[in-house]
Amino acid sequence: MSADFSPEQKRYLEGFTSGLLIARSGGGPGKPAAAAPSGPDAEHIAAQDRTVAAGGKLSESEKFKRDEHPFDAYHRLQEQAANNEPPKPADNFRWRYYGLFYVAPAQTSYMCRLRVPNGIVKHWQLSGLADLAEQFAGGYSHVTTRANFQIREIEPKNAINVLEGIVDLGLCSRGTGADNIRNVTGTPTAGIDPQELLDTRPYARAWHHHILNERGLYGLPRKFNVAFDGAGLIPVLEDTNDIGFQAIAVKDGFGVEPGVWFKLALGGITGHRDFARDTGVIVKPADATKVADAVVRVFSAHGDRTNRNKARMKYVLDAMGFEKYLALVEEELGAKLTRVPAEALAPRPMFDRAAHIGVHAQKQEGLHWVGVVLPVGKLSCAQMRGLARIAQDLGDGDIRLTVWQNLLISGVPTGNVALVEAAVAKLGLSTKASSIRAGLVACTGNKGCRFAASDTKGHAEDIARWCEARVKLDGPVNIHLTGCHHSCAQHYIGDIGLIACKVAINDDGDTVEGYHILVGGGFGPEAALAREIYRDVKAEHAPQVVERMLKGYLARRAAPGESFQAFTRRHEIAALTEIFAEVAA
Repeated sequence: MSADFSPEQKRYLEGFTSGLLIARSGGGPGKPAAAAPSGPDAEHIAAQDRTVAAGGKLSESEKFKRDEHPFDAYHRLQEQAANNEPPKPADNFRWRYYGLFYVAPAQTSYMCRLRVPNGIVKHWQLSGLADLAEQFAGGYSHVTTRANFQIREIEPKNAINVLEGIVDLGLCSRGTGADNIRNVTGTPTAGIDPQELLDTRPYARAWHHHILNERGLYGLPRKFNVAFDGAGLIPVLEDTNDIGFQAIAVKDGFGVEPGVWFKLALGGITGHRDFARDTGVIVKPADATKVADAVVRVFSAHGDRTNRNKARMKYVLDAMGFEKYLALVEEELGAKLTRVPAEALAPRPMFDRAAHIGVHAQKQEGLHWVGVVLPVGKLSCAQMRGLARIAQDLGDGDIRLTVWQNLLISGVPTGNVALVEAAVAKLGLSTKASSIRAGLVACTGNKGCRFAASDTKGHAEDIARWCEARVKLDGPVNIHLTGCHHSCAQHYIGDIGLIACKVAINDDGDTVEGYHILVGGGFGPEAALAREIYRDVKAEHAPQVVERMLKGYLARRAAPGESFQAFTRRHEIAALTEIFAEVAA
């Protein structure tokens, strides 16, 4: 009989049962039994109840959610804004559900993170964001590694103005922080890419709106990332996401309809040193939202709500195994997932590590996208308005963000290309970049993040300026700087990765900013976790150290075409340190 229950009915019964367990474990004589959870948050309450009933202690964040759901507290955020009042710790967590992060002590202000599905905004939206940043914030924005915008230095009194202004622009910031599903990334050249298998925009958009309209998908054990890769020229880094949907061509003769499907990969989280792994499951693109929903609900039910360091989906997969997890997904779906052998899948087109910078032909004849370099992802309001005007006047009106902290102007006719390049240059930006700067990625750093140990953006610029003047590369080398173990800049997948630390300078405990340095990371078909080569390098010395590494690579690579990753992966760390030391000598 139970097999006939719908997923919604099963979730009700789970909640009902957990309510009985709580009553049994905590209810004594004269103590009323707890009511079974109900409403849109019932799944999360039921999961918390099961944790407590099993003897677990909820983390502080889980208690915050339990005491008052953030979406029920907007009136208090309004009151705090009216009084220019900073949030207490519990509210600082809750307001992240609205995309607001109070970042003291780095800054005594909020940062607001937007939701930009597939990373695409209209020119008038970018111009409007510039107005908001200028009027209510610090007068600039950051482009993130999730193809998204952040607006910073928002005083508490302006928090509501920013949130409501974003909605007025047809955008939103809901669910971009705390234990929620973050911005949905997709191929930045979706719909215009000459080699794509699938336009990811409708699928990213469908998932985006599903999230916004399903309160039960908020309040997960930890944050959750989903990416759609249409097999275009620009990598999306979908293998660093909890769910990676990878467009793939399925051949005829394997018992399923041939054509383009999504390959399902699960469990990516590079900050915890793991990539999303192929499940052997393929998904019809039209079913992507339904499957993603089921994957998330299984995670919600089984994720760790006691230890936030072990609360990501990766750890659920590690504990129960992929097959058991997928069986629970099938139970949630009420249908079997589709599996095919590896030989049923055609090889995917290769990405181009330089396609996010410069001029590239679209699939539409006579049109191009132009990749604009943003120094470590930062844009002034004047630059935002200028780029919006260029997109409106000389392109198709779209601005497309990438996970490489830059943007594309699409739909540029051949006759307008030179004009676009000149107009971009007048803004103090460029459509050209060295092999060093094209793959330079840096998180916010300690100028705006309380977790960061170093000024990552400033030091990234120092490294780029120093090395560009002294090293001539003939191929891309990605350099990623991240400020803490959260690895927002994904240092583990960089050719060269730097993670911030404090370096002791005397026996009195005084420290300076510095980095541990890693080599040999990669993504996609070249996925690999970087290995540590140096510890406790002072930030002031990092440019010279990176210079020696690049020069050692150029001097000792096997052939002109050998990549930095291939070079470093074929040597042990001890050998690499000797090679790089030779340059210094």
